[in-house]
Amino acid sequence: MKIGFVLDDSLDHPDGVQQYVLTLGRWYASVGHDVHYLVGQTKRKDIKNIHSLSRNVAVRFNHNRLSIPLPTKRQRLRALLRDEQFDILHVQMPYSPFLAGRIIAAAPDKTAVVGTFHIIPYSNMERIGSRLLGWWLSRSLRRFDQVWSVSKPAQVFAQRSFGISSDILPNVVDCNALRPTSSTKTDANKSLSIVFLGRLVPRKGCRQLLEAARNLQAQPGTPPFQVIIAGDGPLRKSLEAYCVRSDLTQIVTFRGFVSEREKAKLLSEADIAVFPSLGGESFGIVLIEAMAAGAGVVVGGDNPGYRSVLGAWPDCLVVPDDTSGFAAKLSRLLGEPQLRRRLHAAQQMAVAQYAVRVVGERLLAEYQTVVAKRRRT
Repeated sequence: MKIGFVLDDSLDHPDGVQQYVLTLGRWYASVGHDVHYLVGQTKRKDIKNIHSLSRNVAVRFNHNRLSIPLPTKRQRLRALLRDEQFDILHVQMPYSPFLAGRIIAAAPDKTAVVGTFHIIPYSNMERIGSRLLGWWLSRSLRRFDQVWSVSKPAQVFAQRSFGISSDILPNVVDCNALRPTSSTKTDANKSLSIVFLGRLVPRKGCRQLLEAARNLQAQPGTPPFQVIIAGDGPLRKSLEAYCVRSDLTQIVTFRGFVSEREKAKLLSEADIAVFPSLGGESFGIVLIEAMAAGAGVVVGGDNPGYRSVLGAWPDCLVVPDDTSGFAAKLSRLLGEPQLRRRLHAAQQMAVAQYAVRVVGERLLAEYQTVVAKRRRT
């Protein structure tokens, strides 16, 4: 089958939607399918069949960084689709009318068009903007043969703002790629490790984690622990200054940006991997990446997207702004190794449902159904 992934953004950034597209694409190619990426402005050359189709401009939306395409020439898109003759185009949603929207409009009748809806709004501004975008895209939305959402919150938002009916198929993770070949973690390490991985922006909650760590440090009887902050962003200097003021420099280490290989190793060595996002999360692919890497316990902010992954384990959900409650949950996890082992075992069982082979096979079956139906009609 010839599959074209459609993404308005660049593939140069390792964000959640890009990870979804590339993880699925690698797996499809490994089982014999011809995979192409029809994307916005992308410089990387290490991936086969990238079609960089626009100039992009950087913007912030939903408290995220992303890039959006400038209008792409319709003639160029029609020529590409005519030459490649895709069986199916898999569009990442919501999308821009200037790239994905034009690809959808130019798709031949025999090419099936499907989509995956990835977001929920962080604020009312994003809700209003999404409703306007839904109105703008209403015509092209009728061209879709099937749509999925990555979680229940995303499904509800897709219906309310875009009028899209969708089934739920979750994000995916390549468990084999995330399992490190070696680990330096041993029982001889006296300090338990709390690992944060993410962009250092307000929405991701790193400041709240540091405040909880300060609270923990002041509590008598807390087991020795260290906090590792992996990632970079505009808050880094202010967070480092907070650590100096709060006497946290002995227990907090800023690692900066880490590669994918370093990320897997770091997560595998974490006793607690913490992602205290304040909101705007539709799913939380970083949660399942941490589980797949073998982190001791994965903890996340109590927002709708993260709750869809961690909701079975209340001990693993925190309200980041309630730093005393946040600290109390971390204290319990640090002090109760049996609880950590029980939660680790449960999370390791649960992560199997997100394996790329499991979700990918379900998607391929859906692809075959919609392609066959479109060719009949």
